Amino acid sequence: MTENTFDIVIVGGGIVGLATAYKLNLRYPDKKIAVLEKESHVAAHQTGHNSGVIHSGIYYKPGSYKAINCVKGRRELVQFAKEHHIAHDICGKIIVATEESELAHMQKVFHNGKANEVEGIELIDAKKIKEIEPHCTGIAGIWVPCTGIIDYADVSQKYVELIHQSFSGSKVLLNQRVTGFVNKEEGIEIITSNNRYQARYVITCGGLQADRLAKAQGKPSSASIVGFRGDYYDLTEQGLSKVKNLIYPVPNPKFPFLGVHFTRMIKGGTECGPNAVFVFDREGYSKTAFSAKDTGDALVNKGTWRFFKKHWRFGLDEYRGAFSKAYFLKRLQKLIPDLQNEDIVASRCGIRAMALAPEGEMIDDFKVEYGHRSLHVINSPSPAATASLAYGNEIATMAATYFKF
Repeated sequence: MTENTFDIVIVGGGIVGLATAYKLNLRYPDKKIAVLEKESHVAAHQTGHNSGVIHSGIYYKPGSYKAINCVKGRRELVQFAKEHHIAHDICGKIIVATEESELAHMQKVFHNGKANEVEGIELIDAKKIKEIEPHCTGIAGIWVPCTGIIDYADVSQKYVELIHQSFSGSKVLLNQRVTGFVNKEEGIEIITSNNRYQARYVITCGGLQADRLAKAQGKPSSASIVGFRGDYYDLTEQGLSKVKNLIYPVPNPKFPFLGVHFTRMIKGGTECGPNAVFVFDREGYSKTAFSAKDTGDALVNKGTWRFFKKHWRFGLDEYRGAFSKAYFLKRLQKLIPDLQNEDIVASRCGIRAMALAPEGEMIDDFKVEYGHRSLHVINSPSPAATASLAYGNEIATMAATYFKF
């Protein structure tokens, strides 16, 4: 093989792409695998902009792909973090009901957790909520002791180190924006902004660009990617004493996001948020970022408009929170009534890739499509970071079966 020739090329250096490369190389240590990342560092988008929660698996529909792999992946991730000395803390979290109308869905979440074999969860009353989080007020809740915090950029970097150290010929290559593919009988040529690579097989894990990569390789997906920005506030020095670990609301079953919550970070500080607002730039990390291409692709898609029509009231509410600190604070005060304006300060944002079906429904589980000598991860929604090792293992199995290794 020449320097730019590989058995497998994986496009996308987020946590799922890197975990897939790592898991494939563990199974097939003699195969040369390249991960092509368009940015100057790995974990540059969804992976590096999430809140760093090690999810328990309590929310997800029992038997779903992500429910099974979240629980399995969480346990594997924690063991991996221990073995490789990656800072993490299994601190637990509470899910809090503040209104009678939330109790029925809280019970459903609890039963999902039991069905998913999430260890240690228990229903708690108002008194117990106060014992765990003294400033939090609720009428009932769920204690989830196996939830934790970590930095997923650190996890991703460890995958890179292991790939480079353990597997001769395998590489993670940066600043390699893929601009096209040439399908050949015995392989695929991958064209980047500054190079060309030959591979027998290709796996794309493009996250926010997943649908475009599949289309470029000749496999237009039935799903389309739409970005949703999540804005965060940080607790100030004065506000930090009001949150010990993680506090979540009972999610609204009519809206496909968890709602604003409090998350202590493994490297210090506590975040509040996020909201969820449609973005006009898939990779624009500011409230005014705009891309004509991204906006056009989203707004010519019938699925986007059908999604907006179904959720427009919630969408307007989320936009109010994006541009009004007072309104954002009001939402946070549902969980911590004594939180004050001076307790929070505007912070960073992240962007989530939402895969929409043509009818406008959110694709809520893992989705893979196959093309010519290729496998495309179209949707790897949260808890993708928590489940990265499990997802990587599953993708490796799919690839081995489809490519007939």
